[in-house]
Amino acid sequence: MKRAVQLSCLLPAVLMIACSQQEGNHEAKQEEKTPQEVNFQKQLQQQFITAKRGDVIMIPAGHYQLNRGLSLTVDGVTIRGAGMDKTILSFKEQIQGAEGLLVSASDFTIEDLAIEDTIGDGLKVSDGKNIIIRNLRVEWTNGAATENGAYGIYPVQTENVLLEGNVAIGASDAGIYVGQSKNIIVRNNRAEFNVAGIEIENSIGADVYGNVATNNTGGILVFNMPNLPQPGHSTRVYNNKVFKNNVENFGHEGTPVAAVPAGSGVLVNSNDRVEIFDNDIADNNTANVIISSFYTAGYYNDKSTDEDFDPFPEGIYIYNNRFSGGGTAPDHLQLKALKVAMFGFNGQLPDILWDGVVDQEKFVDGQLPEPLRLCVNNGDTGIINVDAANNYKNITTDISAHHCHLPKLPQVVLELDRPDADSTISAEITDA
Repeated sequence: MKRAVQLSCLLPAVLMIACSQQEGNHEAKQEEKTPQEVNFQKQLQQQFITAKRGDVIMIPAGHYQLNRGLSLTVDGVTIRGAGMDKTILSFKEQIQGAEGLLVSASDFTIEDLAIEDTIGDGLKVSDGKNIIIRNLRVEWTNGAATENGAYGIYPVQTENVLLEGNVAIGASDAGIYVGQSKNIIVRNNRAEFNVAGIEIENSIGADVYGNVATNNTGGILVFNMPNLPQPGHSTRVYNNKVFKNNVENFGHEGTPVAAVPAGSGVLVNSNDRVEIFDNDIADNNTANVIISSFYTAGYYNDKSTDEDFDPFPEGIYIYNNRFSGGGTAPDHLQLKALKVAMFGFNGQLPDILWDGVVDQEKFVDGQLPEPLRLCVNNGDTGIINVDAANNYKNITTDISAHHCHLPKLPQVVLELDRPDADSTISAEITDA
């Protein structure tokens, strides 16, 4: 196991100091960069521009006002604050930049600070490998509002990604979003008052566990969207607490997330090989779990969809979850009417809501092969198939067709050959 090299820096409260470890040099080197009177924002951006691989850029405790976005393009840099409630970068007066911090680099770590009130995304990391985002808070302090930035924590087109111990509040799209990426662990985070709490989109190999998603429009989303470089598959959602995600949708009109029904617990759309197990999922007013195809997601437009896009969710396995409440006050008129017609004014929809849309071209002997089915082994949990493909003619709560088993997905293992991380980080479960 590779041990992190311990670097120490003397950090006066208003100075910016960087510690560097050059390759092959085991002695830490530190330098006081600027005097107190120099503008903090210029100091910080200058640190990012002049950084070298192995630098640890320390930001002392303080509440810092910035009016322009920051950027970093150097591999192998760590940004470290004094704590997510102690080192605060506030962009409330931002006049320039699409993000608070934009990173295009590999072997990057950011930890122990906060990014607040950005015009656009809070932290965006693109086109990098070996990314660690830890104990970061991204928040819009005015609460849930459409004018807030879209994404809080936003790694996209990345590989070997660890997000842990983070907090995301108030994003008008997704608080924690991983898109078009590979080999991902999202664990022990909290997402609240976002449209989507945690979203995995068009990504391959993700373990999402130990998180709390509450007071969002939708708690945890696993999506595939068309016209993107790769389709997503193989996501495990487990050991999470997903409850009371009933905030009215405040996403920007016309965006896919704006179609997410308020009251969605875990929502899978058009994605394949998804496991949902050992979660506590409760009191999500539309449904605790929703499985849907692209055609019923509310943003379908065949003119914008590439021909090889697979719109069907396939190989979905739901088991050993603890469900309670939920389905009592669904969003959208059709679902409200459905609930009353089938279960009465005081009734509730079953825990699993499925649009029932399948790819009939893949049928063998009149049915989908088992590896492509929606399988449920969750005690007395109920399901409702709304039969959307046939204009809702054969709505059913018969779960017998879903009593099947699928091969369990392997755990995600991150190979992070880093001075600030264990060489191997894996999802720590005993029954996978």
